[in-house]
Amino acid sequence: MSHRSTRLRIPAILLAAVTGLALPAAAHAEGQAGGKPLPPPASDAMPPVELTVEMRDGHPVCQPAELRLPADTNVALNVVSRADQPVTITMPGQFENGRVLHADGDLVHVASEKGYTVKREGRGQLRLRTVAAGEKAFACTGANSRSNPFEGKVILTPPAG
Repeated sequence: MSHRSTRLRIPAILLAAVTGLALPAAAHAEGQAGGKPLPPPASDAMPPVELTVEMRDGHPVCQPAELRLPADTNVALNVVSRADQPVTITMPGQFENGRVLHADGDLVHVASEKGYTVKREGRGQLRLRTVAAGEKAFACTGANSRSNPFEGKVILTPPAG
């Protein structure tokens, strides 16, 4: 008597989507939605970076104050807020032109300010393609303290490999 396999045969594309292997292609397609297609990233790595928001003397402070990222690379920016108010994060040129591949969690895009607002005591992730190498300012502005934004620096360095 022969035994027949009763295992399900799952098409490779479905298996890849379920296991997350199709994520880079989906992220690339999302990055194209906002305009011209982006060129391939300088590196295939997607390093995770954490940006935390805290309140000090009634104003938001983002840490690290010097955010180091690889240039022209897909990055997972994990945002964690301990602030008691919504805080908008802005980086010139970074949240424009299809550079945001995916956003989830407690993050809302603010088109007029070209940034993302993280909800009070919220957390989320921005997967984005970083801009070219160089230094830029970034800011964290509290909803209840707009007159005194925190200003930090983004240092974009050529990727290692």
